[in-house]
Amino acid sequence: MANYTTITSDKNKTTALLLCIFGGVFGLHRFYVGKIGSGFVYLFTGGGLIFGWLIDIVTIATGGFRDNAGAPLRK
Repeated sequence: MANYTTITSDKNKTTALLLCIFGGVFGLHRFYVGKIGSGFVYLFTGGGLIFGWLIDIVTIATGGFRDNAGAPLRK
């Protein structure tokens, strides 16, 4: 049998989604997962002119969002 090791983030998907919904235009979800640079971009551009914020909501909800190390968020 093969032994598989999956690496997941220590950050929670539900927390990231809630932060994105309620504070996404300020980049709170990006700061939470360690993406500091893009967090500041979202902070100063109103969530990437709203489009980035909406895309992030869908990406987090579908499980495609990753932390700063490239690991998927845990459920």
